[in-house]
Amino acid sequence: MRFILSALLVLTLAACASQGPTTNTANNPANQQTVADALRNNATAKETINVDQSSVTQLTSQDADLWGRIRRGFQMPDLQSDLVDMQLNWYLQRPDYVQRMTERSQKYLYHIVEELEARHMPTELALLPFIESAYSPQALSVAKAAGMWQFMPGTGRTYNLKQNMWQDERRDVLASTSAALDYLSNLHDMFGDWQLALAAYNWGEGNVQRAIARNEAAGLPTDYLSLRMPNETRNYVPKLQAVKNLVMNPQMYGLTLPSIPNHPYFVTVTTSHDIDVDVAARLANMSTDEFRSLNPSFKKPVILGATQPQILLPFDNASAFERNLKTYSGSLSSWTTYTVDKRATPAAIAQQIGVDADTLMEVNKIPVGMRLKPGSTIVVPRGSDDDEDISADVAESAVLAMEPDVPDTRKMLIRVRRNQSMGAIALRYGVSVGQLKAWNKTHRDQVSRGQVIVLHVPVGKPVPSEPGPEKIAADVQGGSVQKIGVRVADTHGGSRYDKKKGRGRSAIVKVSEPGGKGNKPAAPAASKGKVEKVSDPGPGNASKAAAESRPKTAASAKKKGK
Repeated sequence: MRFILSALLVLTLAACASQGPTTNTANNPANQQTVADALRNNATAKETINVDQSSVTQLTSQDADLWGRIRRGFQMPDLQSDLVDMQLNWYLQRPDYVQRMTERSQKYLYHIVEELEARHMPTELALLPFIESAYSPQALSVAKAAGMWQFMPGTGRTYNLKQNMWQDERRDVLASTSAALDYLSNLHDMFGDWQLALAAYNWGEGNVQRAIARNEAAGLPTDYLSLRMPNETRNYVPKLQAVKNLVMNPQMYGLTLPSIPNHPYFVTVTTSHDIDVDVAARLANMSTDEFRSLNPSFKKPVILGATQPQILLPFDNASAFERNLKTYSGSLSSWTTYTVDKRATPAAIAQQIGVDADTLMEVNKIPVGMRLKPGSTIVVPRGSDDDEDISADVAESAVLAMEPDVPDTRKMLIRVRRNQSMGAIALRYGVSVGQLKAWNKTHRDQVSRGQVIVLHVPVGKPVPSEPGPEKIAADVQGGSVQKIGVRVADTHGGSRYDKKKGRGRSAIVKVSEPGGKGNKPAAPAASKGKVEKVSDPGPGNASKAAAESRPKTAASAKKKGK
């Protein structure tokens, strides 16, 4: 009899999907609710359904409230300490916060409990996202940990969480849950204790191993409460224990947990077509914010069909999405990609391809004051005649590389020929005293004779002429040769701006000394990373300045230990 009833429900769903949105049966709210109930009672969220080829129909059992199921799965020994009491009081003083957390968890808890039970792991771990992120998949910490399980970028890559310009699976509900449980399971195998495993999840396994080794060397116990650890980790397991206490007996603490039905909240679907996030939400009869709460890993306004995306939808919306997608006649995606072939600002690119600069910067999250490097891929509006989806190659390998939009600089090294102030040198070369001190890592206001000074000046900016001896090095910027009194960097026409240090990183050009019978300036040869000291124009004679600029002999180099 149950088989016949299930078959009838499946046929009902298929009939609704085939008739389209114009029929009375499909639009009847009662029939739509019947279909949603059928899905909920006969589907599993862990299996992805291709809505291009099949229907949203698949099984789970009915049970009581999910909180009862979680309580029955508790396996960890209770931790009793003053820290637990302190954390419990913290939550009790913030009932609104507890209410928001538990209501937010309703979308995800069933799936996590299912995964834990399949692995025979304690259901206390389903409460860990309360501690990590207050159950927000969109959470991002100051340390760049992301998602409701708070994966750092490196740990995420270790556990195969994709992080590219299209998607960050640290925020993906299914992928991040699977990775977190893999990680916790590995930590438990490593330490043989869930409390130590949790400490390692928060602090890192290497730190916990070293803390254990220190206690062993000192003849001290190596349990969680006995280890020396940072305050955050010291309070980590007590926080989880406090939440466990609230879930175990909310009435004792004057709390009422929101009822969570013991069935899946969402089903997973996929499609091979590019589809805008806004369009997908509209086809599922959801707001964009509701859609993103289940699908926070998609970073761009378009979901790429080439990536075989896993799209999570509530059961009440899954059948509507399937039906509406198959009958939709408009364009599913309004975005494509453009690859930058040379350094350019967003404004220049926008003008070149005929799009709005503000839109381009907003969609691609390009900060003000940045420019794009060659080879960067950006998302741009589709043209009216462009109906091709974004390719799998672009989906896999596209990158967006940016750098500060500042003038390219060249590096100059000057040997000072007389005692003078930093202010005098800064004024001569058109830089600030602060910049000059930062480049030379000094706080001094005076420069001594013979000292080498570092300068960074914009490419193309003329070097001021100064009275003094014959200038001894050649400026080869822009293809011209000019004699100057400093050594010049070769930028090769490309940006060498060092984002970290805020200056150019050009290689140094070695230049032959002009002078002597029949001598001509030699062609510059790149000598990246080497420093050649060159005299600053000043009192004295040209021959002495030239001598100081000549390469040192092997004997003199050896004498100085070079």
